[in-house]
Amino acid sequence: MAGPVHILGLSAYYHDSAACLLRDGAIVAAAQEERFSRVKNDAQFPRHALEFCLRHGAIKPAQLDAIVFYDKPILKFTRMLESYLAVAPAGWRTFAGILPSWFSEKLDLRKTIRDQVPDLSASVPILFTEHHQAHAAAAFFPSPFRESAIVTCDGVGEWATTTIGLGRRTELELLKELRFPHSLGLLYSAFTSYCGFRINSGEYKLMGLAPYGEPMYENTIRRDLIDLKEDGSVWLNLDYFDFLRGTTMTNERFHRLFGGPPRPPEGPIERRHLDVARSIQVVTEEAMLRLARHAREVTGLPHLCLAGGVALNCVANGRILREGLFERLWIQPAAGDAGGALGAALAAWHSRWQGPRGRPDDDNPEADAMQSALLGPSFTDGEIEDALRIHGAVYERLDSDALLRRVVAWLAAEKVVGWFQGRMEFGPRALGNRSILGDPRSPRMQSMMNLKVKFRESFRPFAPVVLRENAADYFELETASPYMLLVAPIRPALRRPVPAGLEGLARLAAVRSDLPAVTHVDYSARIQTVSQRQNPRLYDLLQCWRAATGCAVLVNTSFNVRGEPVVCSPDDAYRCFVNTEMDALAIGSFVLERGAQPSRQIARRVPLQPD
Repeated sequence: MAGPVHILGLSAYYHDSAACLLRDGAIVAAAQEERFSRVKNDAQFPRHALEFCLRHGAIKPAQLDAIVFYDKPILKFTRMLESYLAVAPAGWRTFAGILPSWFSEKLDLRKTIRDQVPDLSASVPILFTEHHQAHAAAAFFPSPFRESAIVTCDGVGEWATTTIGLGRRTELELLKELRFPHSLGLLYSAFTSYCGFRINSGEYKLMGLAPYGEPMYENTIRRDLIDLKEDGSVWLNLDYFDFLRGTTMTNERFHRLFGGPPRPPEGPIERRHLDVARSIQVVTEEAMLRLARHAREVTGLPHLCLAGGVALNCVANGRILREGLFERLWIQPAAGDAGGALGAALAAWHSRWQGPRGRPDDDNPEADAMQSALLGPSFTDGEIEDALRIHGAVYERLDSDALLRRVVAWLAAEKVVGWFQGRMEFGPRALGNRSILGDPRSPRMQSMMNLKVKFRESFRPFAPVVLRENAADYFELETASPYMLLVAPIRPALRRPVPAGLEGLARLAAVRSDLPAVTHVDYSARIQTVSQRQNPRLYDLLQCWRAATGCAVLVNTSFNVRGEPVVCSPDDAYRCFVNTEMDALAIGSFVLERGAQPSRQIARRVPLQPD
């Protein structure tokens, strides 16, 4: 009898490289390269991530049945070549800058992969999917649905920027696509850059800034920059964009339209930046609503799956859910390029091997195949204690119940607590295993976490994590949100009036609800629900917290500081802990208080990358 089929999926070179290992179609492991290299959004070949996946799966490279890449490099290069030739000679400097990497490692990617993966048998095939096929596969195949509509939307793959498709059991079909240079993802990234945030990592900052402004420029965007069709397709007026010709997204004509030059990365945030952010967010939400509505019309199916970088816009996702266009909505937690590694492997499993899916459950969106996205490395208490001893850390070992009680006592005293447990999350969100936790009832918690722990912009909101059975007590959300990818309003009964006359960022200081640390200025929250099945350890902590305080909600933010990836190892966690003003750390079975640690600061393993 033949053994199990092992497929390794890879994404690399464009943004957020990752690796994923499947065994007979089931996800064994998945991780982003940045977590190991400690370089934010690392786009290099995911050598460390694939080594982890193989090690966790207890197989050697020669035992693989295939390696699948999430993109077709020659097709992508053809698109880039045609695009630059279309505007030649204007884009020559940019094109010349990218040529060396293409000729050295990207065009002949089969050779690059064989060079990078030692002991890989020549008989192991190296396969390729198209970029949006990988996104669609990552969206549908792990979902709880037997069949569904699929929307993928990002900057650009090879040529496609947006697709509408459908999935039925083990089959996937892309029905419609929008092609480069017309792209909702590139449009949003252009505004991200204009407002002073980094493309491919700052889009969520733009989304967080939007509620402080008014949609003053919505009509300007629709009139001058885009033609938004009823089917959700976005056609760009390229006279205002510079990504084909130069190294920037926007040009002087764009800047004049919005009242001045782009904001420098660390420059002051002006009122026009708030209004620009709100305007593009409103337009993006409308485009996504139209896309979703058209997907329902085209497929006639009652469920929707989403992937691609734009699917991380949880405000737009919440709008789609509230509009009632579909009965159920499921979003791939690693919706961006990292999830392409998973999608590529799944696409190969179902097309080349005609492999089966699990048992989807249309009525339970929590019954997916993602294993709560807890697919990265874990560490034993022995490994954790070895790391703590190397640093000369002062710690105490507790049994499970005592540790939960200690953490709850810290949180009730308004302490900020690092929480490092179990397997690391796959995707951009910390979902309760590499998290920093706080009391959402504290009016001081948001500013304290932003300025003293995260070292980031004060305007950025924090997310609540809530017991699944209590979510509707606090938020206008009737469905599960296990991956923190839906925004919903706070219940009116919990809201507090804001003093009159506050505008813009001045609204930040107002206490807006009984949960001020997780309530954004528009009374919304980016919600994570937790069930016993999803994450037993975090669920037990929330149960203990509710028993002690009557509150079923905690602040949950990622365990990192600005410019660094989320921590991966005990070493990463301890370094982050002592280099911030975090009060305490619960790591495995161990608890630590910052005041008891050696007074010396520990240098980070790598310099911080600009955010």
